[in-house]
Amino acid sequence: MAAARAVCAGGIPIVEVTMTVPDALDAIRELAQTTPRDVLIGAGTVLDAATARQCFDAGAQFLVSPILDPDTIELAKKLDKLTMAGGLTPNEVVAAWKAGTDFVKIFPCGSVGGAAHIKALKAAFPQIPMVPTGGVNLQTAVQFLEAGASALGIGGELMPAEMLKRGDMAAIEDLARKYVALIRRHQPI
Repeated sequence: MAAARAVCAGGIPIVEVTMTVPDALDAIRELAQTTPRDVLIGAGTVLDAATARQCFDAGAQFLVSPILDPDTIELAKKLDKLTMAGGLTPNEVVAAWKAGTDFVKIFPCGSVGGAAHIKALKAAFPQIPMVPTGGVNLQTAVQFLEAGASALGIGGELMPAEMLKRGDMAAIEDLARKYVALIRRHQPI
């Protein structure tokens, strides 16, 4: 909870709580009730529609998944919620897009070529908004944006385990500020 608040304080108004976090639904519920309205709270690693329903009931405003589950996308569409289904190969990316996802999460992007993978996919599918996850950090963020990424998915590089263990929320807030500054320099808002 403290790390999510530190990220927001650092200027990133979007927080995703993955379902792999202990008591993730409670965390989503608390963040949804206590963060400012302009902060988007989402659920990640959502693998099925039943879990998606629980996340929405807890207050999630969007869902992220490393896979494509059409039932999850269908539920989100019925509830007018945003989804980011996963894909890695051209077939998976197009399947996710055709299923109605708003963005395609390219996962795990860093291990299959990073920004070069995004660039290759965008050459074939310029109309599909892609969000790389895995391998996105302060050194690679601009490369991903230049390759055509619509947004960036940053996890452990934004909330490093050693900082979490130490409870160093000031360092996490500082990292968030660095990402925001880097992105603003690349794409002024």
